[in-house]
Parts: sequence; structure tokens; C-alpha cells
Amino acid sequence: MTALSLKRSHFSGFAEGLDRSLLLATLAIATIGLVMISSASISFAEHSYGDGFFYLKRHLMFLVMSLTVAIVFLSVPSRIWYRYGVPLMLITLLMLLAVLIPGIGRKVNGSQRWIPMGPINLQVSEVAKFVVILFMAGYLERHQRHMREQWQGFMKPVAVLSVMIFLLLLEPDFGSAVVMSGTVLGMLFIAGVRLWQFSALLVLGVSGLAGIALLSPYRVQRLVTYLDPWADQYNTGYQLTQSLIAFGRGEWLGVGLGNSVQKLFYLPEAHTDFVFAIYAEEFGLLGVAVVIGLYILLVSRIFHVAKKALRRQDWFAAYICFGIAMMLAGQSFINIGVTSGLLPTKGLTLPFISYGGSSLLICSAMVALVLRISREMDNAPAVAKQVRRDRAEM
Repeated sequence: MTALSLKRSHFSGFAEGLDRSLLLATLAIATIGLVMISSASISFAEHSYGDGFFYLKRHLMFLVMSLTVAIVFLSVPSRIWYRYGVPLMLITLLMLLAVLIPGIGRKVNGSQRWIPMGPINLQVSEVAKFVVILFMAGYLERHQRHMREQWQGFMKPVAVLSVMIFLLLLEPDFGSAVVMSGTVLGMLFIAGVRLWQFSALLVLGVSGLAGIALLSPYRVQRLVTYLDPWADQYNTGYQLTQSLIAFGRGEWLGVGLGNSVQKLFYLPEAHTDFVFAIYAEEFGLLGVAVVIGLYILLVSRIFHVAKKALRRQDWFAAYICFGIAMMLAGQSFINIGVTSGLLPTKGLTLPFISYGGSSLLICSAMVALVLRISREMDNAPAVAKQVRRDRAEM
């Protein structure tokens, strides 16, 4: 065999058993992200660093790192995370504390969310989103009967979530707190908690987050701006109005790749949270429909893998997939809703499209773990044996 045929054989063996639709949807979204970061950041990068491809080069570096992370998660049995969910949660809580310490955490635009780690600034809230899913999935498998029958079993994970939300709000990172709360609530509902407990927690959570928002002057201002951004379009409503102008200029088919006007210092840092507005301007309603369709395909395939895990009674894998699907769907919906004026402004990235190393690394790890679970479902006897062994050790 030639070297090329050997490489092809190795790749086909590595990719065997993976959910092809999920993999292709992820690659398509990531490719769109690469193109849009290059287009949206070129003027800003040229002005700030004298290199129009500065952010493109960094994003390519993040993609290589994400590929490495994905390969690790594809290579490691998913049950490993069942055993290390609690230690990972403790480490994450310590990191959430550390990021608040001056000299360790880095503050950007009034928010202290990052820990400098070599070539990247690690956003701890992104790690927390993933770890809380792993922790909750393990807890729900170990204690699902106890959780349904006794209120103490229900309150323990809620207490852990409350501590994590409190630390996130100190950064502050209200958007991540909302997405994380919604994901955990969804996982608890799927796990079959009593309806009155779920309803009480839902009301308490919504009331608490709404109260926090209303008690913060700048969040109240965001809400006022969201209701009528044109009333103060050159101050508090500037970013949203520029985003809406980008959507309007895109019309049906867009102005063409690279022809956006809003990225020319009208929409601030357009390659980050508001990159979808530039995409809508350059590719129009048709392009927007394509991206939304890709996200629907990605999320639906993750739910499909979750259903396969349910049929094999691998509750841990099923809860992980449900949690990841809800996390990615919620974050995508909020980001697109914010840029289009449907929702108040939140500092959330668009998975696989917005510029940001931490987000890209964590999203890649999430999807890779789902792909690993999908592959394991085709090897059900071996997985079932490991599941029985883990449950015997509980």
C-alpha cells in the first residue's frame, strides 16, 4: 500500500462510527466562522495591529488547538468523565474564584472573566458551561431515584449551580449565567424531577435573574435600549442600531463577501459577539437561513445521539447529549436574537463562528464528546459492561 492509501485507511478507521451529519454540520459552521472572522476583522486588525489578517491567524491557531482537543475527546471513553465529574467541578469552582482575584484574572471592558494562559486568555465561564453538564449528568445517573423521591436529592445540584451562578455574576457574566441555568433546568426536567419542584425552581430562577437585571443600572439601560434603540442611537443604542442597519443592508442575498460597510468601524469589534450581523449584511436573508438550518441540523443530530443512548439505558451519555444540545441551541438562539434585535444585549459568542479561543475550544470538546458517544453506541455491549461496573461502584 502507498503512504497515501495508508493515511486514508487510518482516517477512515478513525472516522468510522461517527455521526457524519453532525460532523459535517460542525465543519460547515466552523468554515463559515473562519471566513467571516477574516472578513469582519480585516479593517479593525489593520488599524489596530498593522496586519489585516491578525485575527485570522490567531483563529487558525485556535482551530488547530481545537482539533487537538477534539481528537483527545474522541480518543477517550466517555465513561471517564463520569468518574471525574466531581473533581472537575471543584477545580472549576476554584478557577471561578481565582479569576476574581486581581493579578490573576484579566479585566476587559469592565468584566473580569479571563485568566492569561500563554497564547490564549482562558474564559473560565466557557469551561464552567461544559463542566456543569458533565457534573449534572453524573449526578443524575447516580441519584436519579433519590432525587425524584426526596427533596434533599433535588436541592444538592441546585445548591452547586447557585454557587456557580453567584461567582459568574461577580465577574459579571449574566449571559453565561442565563444559559447555564436554562441548561441545568432542562436536564433536571428530562431526568424526571417532580413537576412542583421543577416549577418552583423555574419561578425562583427566573425571578432571581430578573431581579438581578433590574437592580443593575447598566442592565436596566440595556433593557431600555433594547425596547427603543433608535431613541439614543449615538450612545447606548449605538451597537444595536448599527447591527440592525447591517441586517437591513443585507436584504435577500446580501452585499457580497467582503463588501460590508458596517465592519468599517461602524459596528464595534464586529468579529466577536456581533459577527452574525456582518454575515447577514454580506449574505442576506438566504445566508442567515443557511446558518440557522446548519445549527438546527447540529442540535437535532445531538438529540438523535441522546435518544440512542436512552434506548441503551446509558443515562450518563444521554444526559450529556441533552445538556450539550440545549447549551449550544440556547447560546446560538441568544446570540442571533441579540444581533437581530429580538433579545436584549448579552455578551455571548455564536458557537464556532464568533472570534474567541475559549469558546471554540469548549464547543469543539462538546461536539467531539457527542461524536465519541455516537461511536460507542455502535459498540453497545462493551459500553453496557462499563456502565454496569460504574453503577456497581456507586
